[in-house]
Amino acid sequence: MHKAREETIQVLQKELGINRVICQILAQRNINNYQQAFEFFRPSLNGLHDPFLMKDMEKAVDRITRAMEKGEKILVYGDYDVDGTTAVGCMYQFICQIYDPSRTSFYIPHRYREGYGISQAGVDHAIAESVQLVIALDCGIKSVDLISYALSKGVEFIICDHHIPGDVLPPATAILNPKQPGCAYPFKELCGCGVGWKLIMALVQRIGLPEKTYLNFLDLAATAVAADIVPMTGENRIISFYGLKKANEDPSISIKALMEVSGVKGIVSVQHLVYMIAPRVNAAGRMDDARKVVHLFTEENLSKAIALANLLHSDNADRKEADSSITEEALTLLREYEKLGKRRSTVVYQPHWHKGVVGIVASRLIEHYYRPTIVLTKSGDMVAGSARSIPGFNIHDGLDQCASLLLGFGGHYFAAGMTMLPENVNAFREKFETVVESMIDDDILTPIINIDAELRFSEINETFYKILSQMEPFGPENPQPVFVARAVANTGYSRVVKDLHIRFVVKQDNIIMSGIGFNLANKFSIIGNGNPFDIVFTIDENEWQGNKSLQIKVLDVKSIS
Repeated sequence: MHKAREETIQVLQKELGINRVICQILAQRNINNYQQAFEFFRPSLNGLHDPFLMKDMEKAVDRITRAMEKGEKILVYGDYDVDGTTAVGCMYQFICQIYDPSRTSFYIPHRYREGYGISQAGVDHAIAESVQLVIALDCGIKSVDLISYALSKGVEFIICDHHIPGDVLPPATAILNPKQPGCAYPFKELCGCGVGWKLIMALVQRIGLPEKTYLNFLDLAATAVAADIVPMTGENRIISFYGLKKANEDPSISIKALMEVSGVKGIVSVQHLVYMIAPRVNAAGRMDDARKVVHLFTEENLSKAIALANLLHSDNADRKEADSSITEEALTLLREYEKLGKRRSTVVYQPHWHKGVVGIVASRLIEHYYRPTIVLTKSGDMVAGSARSIPGFNIHDGLDQCASLLLGFGGHYFAAGMTMLPENVNAFREKFETVVESMIDDDILTPIINIDAELRFSEINETFYKILSQMEPFGPENPQPVFVARAVANTGYSRVVKDLHIRFVVKQDNIIMSGIGFNLANKFSIIGNGNPFDIVFTIDENEWQGNKSLQIKVLDVKSIS
């Protein structure tokens, strides 16, 4: 271990008086002393930055207050995913609280008719409705031409975005984006809803409203942070921590309704937001129209909110059915392709596949064939698709090398979208394979589990787990700690469940731990042959008939050679 890291661990152990393994994990996450550890374990709303530190915040607040003084029409505009719709839900609700609701409206672009971000149809709608000010959330930073056009028609924009700006910024009245050049805002990783929430915070301060006015939106903001896969550090951690607290103690009507239709019981966690709430919110835009999400987020009657939440639940059921059937079709195609020779990329195409789920299907296929993956379908006269990648391969750079075969593409390291002519699909498949082959080695095509520390079963107890739990909420840059236990033995009670999973009952130093290993049935021979083995796992709590006990979730098993 690096000398400086070892010294940090010793300092933390002395100052905190806790297990060395937890101090090791803290040091790996750049927590180096008592004060940093205190701020990490005890997030405080006092840790939120002054919103006026953000470039153009004064301009944005001045323009909105002027619009209200002059009785102008305000349009709240946002993207159709979780980040965009939560942002619109918060901002639209807030503006209606402080201004004439009849002078306030919202707009969500249709995923298939208009596409992502500021659309021509959206700008034309604003012009037709005599809107003078648009507050754009989770989009707009690259919409130079459309915002120029809007301005020529007398429609001004305030942009609240978190995507990386292009070389030219749009001519907006104010641009709120911590990633823009010249912005001194201390935290750069807010999601789109987070940037919008900071604008609400600034308006509350300017108008002189109580703090609870913006704190009431924390559970929606936490849902956006969880769903948008932004780093769970800094302000995102504070927003998530207190957003979950609100979701558990005093949830908004919409979150309460979504929890009910999703079957969420007990303490609401980040996992509930990511895997139960967010998919239902996203499904509306994937399968139908995301405007109903904003209606839900702004509904004040619980029974009406539950009715709206049930519509999202139905959309999600349709999404799951489409996702499942397309994944099976794609796997059948891939099995045929594999007979022609081992490939380093996946490109599959069927014209009838639902455009709203091809990105999800691409992620599913990586679980079976761990390599850069693209799923294509017909979209009007073109072919459109979604790409997903693996660590070690930049999918955006890969597509850039195939640009001559594409009508357009965009995205980032791990995910992207593209369009092409139908006649170019086969040529694209081969070109992309050539590009991937030239850019990655075989070792990149092997999934990697990052292990935080070695842990002995003798160290696992309620105190250890309680401190571990205080590291939540987990997410990017603060993942749930993963441990390895060496030379573990089978007790004889481990078994395969449903031909897929393993129910583990294992021991180390005569201490027995039980738990589950999902989709590990093919590793059962390793634990059933009588020899010791290593396991990689996380720790969680199991509750059965009112009794709680610690258990392990095994991620992998390895024989000791």
